[in-house]
Amino acid sequence: MAFLAGVLTLLLTTATILTTRHHHTIPLSSTLSLLILTPLALADCECGYLSTIGELLPNSHAPSHQQHHALFTDLIESDFTKLVPEGEGEATISANTDWVRQAFNLSDQRARGKYGEMFAVENVDAAGKEEEDRGLKLVVRGSVIEDMVPVAEIDTRRLDMYWGTFRASMKMTKERGTCSAFFWYFNDTQEIDMEFLSKDFDKSNNSYPVNLVLQSREAVLNGYDSAATSNFVKAYLPFDPTEGFHEYRIDYLPGRVYFYVDGGLLGKIEGEAVPSSAGHLILQHWSNGNGLWSGGPPGRDAGLVVRYVKAYFNSSREERQRDWENRCRYPGVEGAVCMVPDVLPTNGTAGEWFFMERGNMTNNQTVWRSEGGRGEGRKRLSGWVVLGVVVWFML
Repeated sequence: MAFLAGVLTLLLTTATILTTRHHHTIPLSSTLSLLILTPLALADCECGYLSTIGELLPNSHAPSHQQHHALFTDLIESDFTKLVPEGEGEATISANTDWVRQAFNLSDQRARGKYGEMFAVENVDAAGKEEEDRGLKLVVRGSVIEDMVPVAEIDTRRLDMYWGTFRASMKMTKERGTCSAFFWYFNDTQEIDMEFLSKDFDKSNNSYPVNLVLQSREAVLNGYDSAATSNFVKAYLPFDPTEGFHEYRIDYLPGRVYFYVDGGLLGKIEGEAVPSSAGHLILQHWSNGNGLWSGGPPGRDAGLVVRYVKAYFNSSREERQRDWENRCRYPGVEGAVCMVPDVLPTNGTAGEWFFMERGNMTNNQTVWRSEGGRGEGRKRLSGWVVLGVVVWFML
């Protein structure tokens, strides 16, 4: 894993990685010499995505040289506002190549609740057609079927996310008795959660908690009660999460995990309980009647709506690592490294930015397109081979 450590520990400052853009008109006679002397980025972001990390997110009081960054090689970006309901077009969630809806049952014993849980694909679909409601909707049904609550889960297809920054724009349900969860998962002892219990939201005193959790061996030994361990933080949101969309974020780094909302730090957990494996992302909305956690089930259907997920990460797969090494020849060239824009407490417009909408995506990257199909970054020859072809043609 030396490659992963090397990429992740490439901590840079904005000043050293971003270059000022200058636009010049270059005479045709000088074009050949420019091609020979100046390495060019063959595609946007071919060396990766530079993200702020840690406790020093951009703000007017933090100079750029104090803002730490990490370079990540891979991305998944999902703009769920472009989805249409199943049967109404091509851009459905079932056609999405990055995500897989889940279908399985858990008994009440396995679910550790009064009821079991029935995960069904039909509980994950496009939300309303109105602009304010668009997104991916994960529904917990208000009815109990065969002692199970119908619930919802969707997972990333890729399982190789090893260190990264993971972001989701979500609006929680107003219905009491569900758990909305955005988390990274490898197994039951290596899991990073942000969980929202709707029964705990209290509008009367503006109390809106979020549970920041590392599921670890310690939690298993405590009967899966992570709240009784040192790897649990209850933080409080400065707004009602049922009234609008906000970006919830997990930074998974060696030996530490940071949690944010709209770029503001909610909490940090460090130590041996931090995972050390590659995993994947999960969006989940569930209830099992356990009064100590989810409560419920809700009195009627309850929906968690997700507008987008953005994941910038390093891959544990050797072929992905080789892809990066082959394409990232000149990391200092303009356009080779792309800065990931941050949603901030005072500015949420960065949530509307997607690298996948740029016309010249990085080599070997694959993202799902809004028209309902897979969009692949063009695979090109190495920089020097392309340069040779260009020179030969011009001569």
